[in-house]
Amino acid sequence: MNGLPSLSDLESAAALIYRSMPPTPQYQWPLLSARTGTTVWVKHENHAPTGAFKVRGGLVYMDALCRRGEKPAGVISATRGNHGQSVGFSARQFGIPAAVVVPVDNSTEKNAAMRALGVEVIEQGHDFQASSEIADEIALQRGWHRFPSFHPLLVCGVGTYALELFRAVPDLDTVYVPVGMGSGLCGVIGARDALGLDTRVAAVVSSNAPAFALSWREGRVISHDVSTRIADGMACRTPNADALAIARAGADRVVRVSDDEVEAAMRALFADTHNTAEGGGAAALAALLQEKERMRNKKTAVIISGGNVDTPLFSRVLSVV
Repeated sequence: MNGLPSLSDLESAAALIYRSMPPTPQYQWPLLSARTGTTVWVKHENHAPTGAFKVRGGLVYMDALCRRGEKPAGVISATRGNHGQSVGFSARQFGIPAAVVVPVDNSTEKNAAMRALGVEVIEQGHDFQASSEIADEIALQRGWHRFPSFHPLLVCGVGTYALELFRAVPDLDTVYVPVGMGSGLCGVIGARDALGLDTRVAAVVSSNAPAFALSWREGRVISHDVSTRIADGMACRTPNADALAIARAGADRVVRVSDDEVEAAMRALFADTHNTAEGGGAAALAALLQEKERMRNKKTAVIISGGNVDTPLFSRVLSVV
């Protein structure tokens, strides 16, 4: 598969994924619609078995790898947590050892969740990019397969959540999608195009991890240091060139959200829906709230991409009045 998935690709991926998990729900929460001044649907990828959307891509990628007769001795990747759980969940399905490199300050509870899936968690590197480079080295040393953070098969897998959303609510004006390495954003664009819909896609990035927004503006990959205290899943220093090209062709705009806006959105989601969202998972709502007047009386959707936030951190966020 090259580029964006076809409708047939997405439907085949969904059939594979549903052997391991059910579709996730999309709900319209009255309190949230009242808060935003728009009819807003929430896609609950925080209800996936790993608490985040990325598990879908891992299942599709690993299945394709093994069906090609290339079952590796082991797989290794880099992550801030949700991709690593996807790697562990999918590798365990096929009895393959998995290791993941995480930054030294990574989420304690995400690390624990990966270990519970049998993942060897290697804490090295000061940020995601550094951990990714270390993972490259370890893959060569061990002769293990380097499980990518962005790949067309990952895009196809995670695009199935958008297929579910668009088939349930086909007349959306705009859907807000958080961006880390970009598989979720590209999956939404792919599903929208495969279904022939006119929905606008707004890419949401952290103001404290602006590399994707800067690259979008300039039309080339630009690296930038990250300093976000809350949106670790969006803390990418260097965008993927393929993801950037797909986004510039298929997304309507990029919305930057501050850490304060993200934390306010985390509180809003908990108050209005009683759902837990991590920083990246709440970023889409933060963007909608920022564009509240622009979206008034329109039908929108936000993606809760994950709910894996450390308890002390979430407690601190909720304690702010």
